[in-house]
Amino acid sequence: MASQTQGIQQLLAAEKRAAEKVSEARKRKAKRLKQAKEEAQDEVEKYRQERERQFKDFEAKHMGTREGVAAKIDAETRVKIDEMNKLVQMQQETVITDILNLVYDIKPELHVNYRLE
Repeated sequence: MASQTQGIQQLLAAEKRAAEKVSEARKRKAKRLKQAKEEAQDEVEKYRQERERQFKDFEAKHMGTREGVAAKIDAETRVKIDEMNKLVQMQQETVITDILNLVYDIKPELHVNYRLE
């Protein structure tokens, strides 16, 4: 009987050691998964930064800087506005004369719907 009790105690102790080993293995696994996730995030961030740098280089090479593009658009806008102002000044006299002629040219007529009684 004592041998059975001793055998049971050995089995319980072995089960306890096995549970501890499984628990330690799970902890190591969780730690390793966390470490792998952090490494993957670092790698993704490095890749994203590299691609962003490449895009900025491409953008600067093909389009110029944002300030340069804005300055170019401003210059083009000023040129177009100057052209429009010149056209207005060239045509202003003619347009005003035509409008005044239409206003001054009054032809009194009775309206079509007006009835004399």
